[in-house]
Order: sequence, then C-alpha cells, then structure tokens
Amino acid sequence: MRSELGVLLRLAAPLILAQLSQMFMGVADVVMVSRVSATDMAGVTLGGNLYFPTQFLVAGLLMALTPTIAQLHGAGRTCEMGEVVRQAFWIAVPAGVLLVVLFNNIEPVYHWIGIDARAIPVAVGYLHALSFGVMPLLCFFAMRYLCEGNSWTKPAMVLSMLSLPMKVLLNYGFIYGNLGLPELGGVGCGYSSATIAWLQFTAMVFIVRHSRMRQSSVFDRFSRPDGAAIGRLIRLGVPIGLANFLEMAVFSGVTLLIGRIGVEAVAAHQIAMNVGGLTFMIPMGIGMAAAIRVGFNTGAGDLEAARRSGWLAIGVATVFAVFAAIGVLLGRHWIPSLYTPDAAVAALAASLLVFVALFQLFDDTQVTALGSLRGFKDTKLPMYIALFAYWGVGFPVAVVLGCGAFGLEPMGPQGFWTGLTLGLAVAAVGLVWRFRWLSVNHQRIGALAHQAGH
Repeated sequence: MRSELGVLLRLAAPLILAQLSQMFMGVADVVMVSRVSATDMAGVTLGGNLYFPTQFLVAGLLMALTPTIAQLHGAGRTCEMGEVVRQAFWIAVPAGVLLVVLFNNIEPVYHWIGIDARAIPVAVGYLHALSFGVMPLLCFFAMRYLCEGNSWTKPAMVLSMLSLPMKVLLNYGFIYGNLGLPELGGVGCGYSSATIAWLQFTAMVFIVRHSRMRQSSVFDRFSRPDGAAIGRLIRLGVPIGLANFLEMAVFSGVTLLIGRIGVEAVAAHQIAMNVGGLTFMIPMGIGMAAAIRVGFNTGAGDLEAARRSGWLAIGVATVFAVFAAIGVLLGRHWIPSLYTPDAAVAALAASLLVFVALFQLFDDTQVTALGSLRGFKDTKLPMYIALFAYWGVGFPVAVVLGCGAFGLEPMGPQGFWTGLTLGLAVAAVGLVWRFRWLSVNHQRIGALAHQAGH
C-alpha cells in the first residue's frame, strides 16, 4: 500500500500543480478585473459561467482518452494509441466549431434571463474573445490526455506553470492597456486566455512529436474519420462530459440566479467559488491520478490492485478535505480582502466561505470516487448519479431556499449555497457506493471494458 501511495502521489503532484496553475489564472482574472470595476468582474463571472461548463462538456468527450490510453498502456498495446488520438481530433474540431458559434450568439439569452444590463456587454465581449482559443485548447486536451494515460503527467504541469506568469502579463496588457495593447477591461481576460491556448497547443504538439510520446505515432500519418472508433470514444466520453457539465452547470445556474440580485452578490459568490475551486484542485488532481492508476491496473489484468488504488485515492482526498475545511473556516474573515477592497462584498463572501468549508468534505470525496470509476471505464451510472444529485436535489433546494418558495423567506446567496452543498453530499454518497460495489464485481468490470471496445 505504501508503494502504491508513492506512485499515486507522484502522478498526482504534477496534475495538482497543473490544475492549481490553471486555477490561479482564474484568480488572476478575478483579482485584476476587480480593480477595474464590480461590473467588469460580474461580466467576466457571468461569461465564465457559460464558457467553463460548455468547455468541460466537450472536454469530457476527450477525457475518454485517459482511461482508454491507460488501459492500453497497462496491456502493453502502445501501437494502438496514435490512432485513438487521431480519432479524438475528429471529435475536437467539429465540437470546437459548435462552441464558437454558441459563444458568439449568446447575448439574447442574457437579456432573456434578466441579467443586470450593466454586465452583459462585458460578458458578451469576453466570450467572443475566448472563442478564438477554443479549437487549439480542445486539441491540446487530446494530447494532454495521451500523455497522462501513459502515466506521464509532467508536460501539463510544466506548460501550465509557464503559462501562469504569461497570463498575468497578458492580462496586464489587455485589461489595463499596457505593453502597447488596447485597454479592454474584463474583455481583455478573454483575449489573454485565447493567446495562452494557442501557446499551449503549439508546445504540446512539439512535445508529442519530439519526446517519448513519439512512440505513439500520433503525427506519423493522417487518418480519416473512423465511425466505429469515434463512436467508442463518444460512448465513453459523453457520460463523462455530461457529468462534468451537470456539476458545473448547477453552479453556473446558481450564479445566473444570484446575478438577478446584483453585481455585489455575484462578486461575493465568485470569491467563494474561487476559494473553493483553489482547494478543489488538489483532490481533482488525485482523482485524475486515480483514473490513471485504476485504468493501468485494469489493463494489466490486476483488478485487486485497481480496487486498492481507488480506495487509496478516496482516502487521501478525504483527509485533505478535513484540513482544507478547517483552513477555510479559520481564514474566512481575511481571505475575501485578498480579492476585493469592497467591504460589503468581502462581508458577504465571508459568510459564503462557511458553506465552502462544508461542501469541501463532499466535493473532494466525490471527485476522487468519480476518477476511480472512470479508470474502470464506468461512466454511465456516475452520470445518472450526478443528474439526480445536482438537478434532482441540489438545484431545486437552492432555488427554493435562495429565491423563497412554499412560504419560506428568500435566503439569498446563503440559500443557494445550502442547496449546492446538499447536492454534493448526495453525489459523494452515490459515487462512493458505486465504486464500492463495482470494485469487487470483476465480471462487470470486464463487461465495461468490452463495451468500450479497447
């Protein structure tokens, strides 16, 4: 068990650093835009709450690569990896086109929802800017998951860590009009992110062509679309993407409803989301490492080792969650001051951080259980668990408590966060139960691998 812990942490550490770097880019956006105005901050928040769920929905299709490549790696079938990735590109490109169309035609939806009119121009401009980086970002993800499926997690870490200072520098130019760049306010965050996406894509192409990933032969030849191969990836990836989307969409839906309260409430909500997101990056990295280890051991035919890998990941993440919750509770009164000088926003954010501390316990557990299940290529039932937890329980409770219904007084942001926390608790219980059942049912694991076609 100790040796497996070492392997898990060696895989997880670069993933955690990569995720933290990505998250700090979001923090940089929030902090730097907050110095412009609360309206710009709200616009970026509202735009991001459409961009990130839809991006994660499409990226989920490509996440099917991680367990697929990991099982091929465990089985010693390296020669098959290149074709799988080439078919993934045929998913990334048309999906990227659809996202670009969506992001450039979203303004009527914001007006229909009733979002604060001051924030809409910023949100629309931000999404338009981001659309320039969608295609390279999705292709970058495909190559990243190839590396991670081969238990090589350092490329994503290095590129993300190098991108962070570049992101801050580009924000400095695009937001404030420095470095010879136009002053765009919150919209500038979108252009800096799109630029980073192109840089990461270019660097990852070089890595795959000139490193040990060259043996996968991704760029050795051109492949026409293979309906059967694409279908296998889609059958595995659609539930992953939908599970990602369902979780992120419930947070985005709550953000849109909080947007009806005012820009100050949105700003406080975004601070709480950022703090929760920062601490979430660590268990998320552990969950990604669990998918790799469970997938590798499954491909190698050692299902008992796969079970141990999953439980170990869940245990490590749960222990971390306890310490993270304590830290957030102790720091809830001074953490908001790092984001905003507005005293009213900071006070509201401090009250929301209590909920962040509580839902941390459930969120960290569910994401590692989810990663472990993906290593088995078990994606359909986890998607249904997510659907019930977030939209059957979490969102309805959030609306009832936040907006007021059935004779209850509206609780505002605190009511919305109560619903979010309850939804995560249900998801955690359901996913841990599923892993507990599946990990000892070897026949079902074999059936899942057969259904996925690899």
